[in-house]
Amino acid sequence: MGYGQAMKQVLVAVIAIISIRRHLVAAAGDAVQPSSKALKQVPAMYVFGDSTLDVGNNNYLAGADVPRANTPLHGVDYPGSKPTGRFSNGYNIADSIAKKLGLKESPPAYLSLAQGTTPLVVTALAEGVSYASAGAGILDSTHAGDNIPLSKQVMYFESTKAKMQAKVGSAAVRILLSRSFFLISVGSNDLFVFAAAPTDVVALYSSLISGYNTTITSLYNMGARKFGILNVGLLGCVPTVRVLNSTGACNDGLNLLAAGFDDALKSLLASLAAKLPGLVYSLADFYSHTEVTFANPQASEGRRAQRSGILRWTSRVYSAHQLQAAGPEAGPALVGGQGDIDVNVPDFTSYSIDPAMACIDLGRRLIS
Repeated sequence: MGYGQAMKQVLVAVIAIISIRRHLVAAAGDAVQPSSKALKQVPAMYVFGDSTLDVGNNNYLAGADVPRANTPLHGVDYPGSKPTGRFSNGYNIADSIAKKLGLKESPPAYLSLAQGTTPLVVTALAEGVSYASAGAGILDSTHAGDNIPLSKQVMYFESTKAKMQAKVGSAAVRILLSRSFFLISVGSNDLFVFAAAPTDVVALYSSLISGYNTTITSLYNMGARKFGILNVGLLGCVPTVRVLNSTGACNDGLNLLAAGFDDALKSLLASLAAKLPGLVYSLADFYSHTEVTFANPQASEGRRAQRSGILRWTSRVYSAHQLQAAGPEAGPALVGGQGDIDVNVPDFTSYSIDPAMACIDLGRRLIS
């Protein structure tokens, strides 16, 4: 089956349940549309990871200890000034990347759609789904019971895929997924948990990279080909760590722990690309970028002043989350995994205490 015929099948399925689709769109009517110049470069985007990408899944989890972004200040800069489950004052990194791809924002949270098959399938076919969950780790044991661990996120995607296939057929879904974008940001929570009671760091890295390998390989085997990976940044410099130091200095040990993981992750991605035909990826190096930002914070002084109140608040409430910046300026390009894929995605910081403009580049090679 050719791509055109497959997409016709998808279109027929969407049109058949268009009334439900319109209901979903109306519910998000105040969402910002993508730039008129932004063409839809991928048919859908599927998101996995932690609070850096979560758009509301945790709001549907039971438990007093589940981290939720539902206070009045969450979303103060989101359209309508309402909390949406994003750990940000407005949009988050997933939204920025989605808009760069021509989507209006991040695809919605899986658990907001999981009550019925039809809304889930329609959304999964038309724009994608976000499975990301605040507090989640690569390891199931990380904050167990208070999030959707990465392995379960992949299981949810597998279930979603089966429902998509039941609606439009395996061939159509295979083509759709091969052209879609898979975004992953995870690992920091595992490192924070380890740092609280450190044991064998070599064993830790081995477990984390094994889990990451399983995730990407599983998604690849289900049809994913285009990946965007965000590595772990300066964990020792997030507000909840620095406040423990009487001088406010960063924790060098945590930063070294993050750097070691990032090195192992970079090697894993290169290895997977070499052995999995058709896999392409772009790696956002948050560690290096935030390192540069901390070395020269004055470069962001203007934008920090514009959001100084929010920054003070995020320093108290957030642990390691991005702040939607007030200005539209773009930051430095981040080097991709293959063919030096570069990008500038504006409007987001990598950590709330210093406005570092950082995101993924998708580049022509990645989305072609």
